[in-house]
Amino acid sequence: MKIGEYSIIESTLREGEQFVNAFFTTGQKKHIAELLDDFGVEYLELTSPCASPQSKADIEEITKQNYRAKILTHTRCTVSDAKIAVETGVDGVDVVIGTSSYLREFSHGKSIDQIIDLALEVIDYLKSQNVEVRFSTEDSLRSENEDLFRVYEAVDEFGVDRVGIADTVGVGTPLEIYELVKELRSRVACDIEFHGHNDSGCAIANAFMALQGGATHIDTSVLGIGERNGITPLGGLIARLYATDKSLVEKYDITKLDELDHHVAELVNVDVPFNNYITGYSAFTHKAGIHAKAILNNPATYEILKPEDFGLSRYIHIAHRLTGWNAVRQRAQQLGLSMEDEAVKALTQKIKTLADDQHLTLDDVDAMLHHVAENDVSLSEAVSEVVEAQ
Repeated sequence: MKIGEYSIIESTLREGEQFVNAFFTTGQKKHIAELLDDFGVEYLELTSPCASPQSKADIEEITKQNYRAKILTHTRCTVSDAKIAVETGVDGVDVVIGTSSYLREFSHGKSIDQIIDLALEVIDYLKSQNVEVRFSTEDSLRSENEDLFRVYEAVDEFGVDRVGIADTVGVGTPLEIYELVKELRSRVACDIEFHGHNDSGCAIANAFMALQGGATHIDTSVLGIGERNGITPLGGLIARLYATDKSLVEKYDITKLDELDHHVAELVNVDVPFNNYITGYSAFTHKAGIHAKAILNNPATYEILKPEDFGLSRYIHIAHRLTGWNAVRQRAQQLGLSMEDEAVKALTQKIKTLADDQHLTLDDVDAMLHHVAENDVSLSEAVSEVVEAQ
């Protein structure tokens, strides 16, 4: 199914706060919210005001900021929690209750009929307060489908704005998610949200397939931080959608991703992974000589994402045994050096030989290029000077 209109519910300030290293201050939350608002996400989801007095105060502070994004909070399925959420001034309340046999037996102990009665009571209250209401089952993938559909159809008929499917333990496969959302799409008229954990590495694929199945809202967090190993990462979802159809992400300022990822990584005291989507250290780095030559001729040969669209640059690594003379020549041109092709080829062979025996850096190669091009010295002399300087 073609992906239609969709929205991102950015949950770094809710799900992300459940990451083991996340202890955001009010000021840090406001800064993250500001960056995400500048990026253009449609919703910001915050920790339940019932979690602590400071959590409630933080929501009240953020709802005063007049962000373009709607502010949501996430609560248990009780009227008392819903009342506290409404008092904070949020635009919407995300209500959740477990429906799997695990959670029904070991958490709240309610039957499906009791869950429906409770859900309708809470939704009735929230609709009377003129806030947006989402009702989500928790651990949806380990719930019986007919139980899920009974609950979703009841709340849909009652006028809920959105129902949520939550792969709470990351057990779902892309095909399972697609089939579940597609079936739900045929049964309810309201919007459908998907929240997917990444325990088995499928969070991005599952979110994408949820959209293809008819979901209208996807939960993300910056770098995917969250409980255990987190949920669908914002950057990963953007990369997947961009690779499918660039127009799907044109509504967002994707040049903000690098700042978002590095800022949140610093706050939670982790590094941005080297292979992170778009913003990782090696995301736009090319090394093998055959790749480098093709990239120099046409970047699309080995890139599905254009780094310049994300405000980033590609890097061709040349200080190694796999390098090629086209890449070395391009580096000389970047440095403004004029060299004959034969000299570049000879230097390239020298780089390969040296790299077989020792670690080389880009500074080492640049030094050799400068020595050969500017000092009228032989290649062997240039290499000797660089080796001696190490």
